[in-house]
Formats: sequence, C-alpha cells, structure tokens
Amino acid sequence: MKTILISLFLFLSVAGFAQKKQSLFNGKNLKGWTIYVNDPNIVPQNYFYVKDGVIETIGVPVGYLRTKKEFSNYRLHVEWRYPEKEVNSGIMLHVTGPDKIWVSHYQANLKHLSVGDFVVHGVGQKAILGGKEYVSTEKDKPVIPKLNPANEKPQGEWNNYDIVCKGNTIEVTVNGVLQNTATNCSITAGAIALQAEGCKIQFRNLWVEKLK
Repeated sequence: MKTILISLFLFLSVAGFAQKKQSLFNGKNLKGWTIYVNDPNIVPQNYFYVKDGVIETIGVPVGYLRTKKEFSNYRLHVEWRYPEKEVNSGIMLHVTGPDKIWVSHYQANLKHLSVGDFVVHGVGQKAILGGKEYVSTEKDKPVIPKLNPANEKPQGEWNNYDIVCKGNTIEVTVNGVLQNTATNCSITAGAIALQAEGCKIQFRNLWVEKLK
C-alpha cells in the first residue's frame, strides 16, 4: 500500500508540473507562431522554418518569429546555437503593439560575445538595472551589459537561456549563470519572439512554465 501511495504521489507531481509547463514548439512545424519580415520579396516559409526538428532562420533581412499568444509571470527556456558563423539575434520578451521591425519589447541579447546583455526597446519603455533607470527613446535603445564575463559556447554547440519574467522583473540566465536582472519594467506581459538579425541561427526545446 505504501509503495502504491508513493507511486501515486510521484505521478501526480509529474502530472502537475507537466500542466504548468507549456511547450512552444512541437518539433514539426511553426504552429502557434507568426513570422514578420518587412520585405515583400521574402517568402516567410523560407525565412523561418523547421529543419531536422529545430527552428531555423536564414537571419537576413531583420525580422522575427513571434508567438500568437501573450504571456506574463513565467519562466522561459530556450536552447540555441549558431550552425555557421556567429553574428547576432535575440530573445524578445513582452512584445507589444503592431508588428514592425523595431517592435516594442525587452530583449535578452544573442549577439556574439554579448549574450546576456539586456536591451530596453520601445519609445518610453523603462527598466532599472544596476540601480539605474534606462528609458528607451526614438534614437536611443539602451543596451545594458551582462554582469559576468561571456559564457556562451562556441559555434555549433547548444546554449541555454533561462529567463524568469515575474511581475515587473526579468532575470536572464545564460548556461546556468545569472547575467542580468531588470526591475520596474514598464511592460509586464506580451508575446515572445525569436529574432533574425544577421546570420543563420537555430532554436529548440522552447517552453514556458507559469509562475504563481
């Protein structure tokens, strides 16, 4: 009887976690996502696509792949790698407003050797990092450097981003190292997007876990 109760407890615990954890990518297609690129000559399905079970983009011109749903109070897990050259990309958080190239958002940077930098992007959007308030304007989109030395893995190897968005706070962790914390964010909900900005990049194992 004791063995049965323990097994039942473990089953319910795993089931409860599975209910909170929501996969953002089914490994087969881009269901639940929408592609934005401001170039009529680009075929969206050739710009962001699924290849060998991962999401891939050619990276040019600039654009993004955005979730159709909006999220708040969540933990986001994303794995990425540069299969060829390492240039630039980003994980866009709290994406709000009409789709456009420089849509309003906060960004966990994926620029080579700058992974973990935090970007405040969108006119009037604010956040406090390191005791200083940063305000985004039409001309200035503040980029706040990471807290620790670069810890991204070399080209071809998979990396992890774990990002916690809770209330008006965003914590950015790269390969297990906390690299930035933003507080007093002026936007606390929105879509999640994967940026195309300069080169081919791949993404896999994307999921969110709802926080209380």
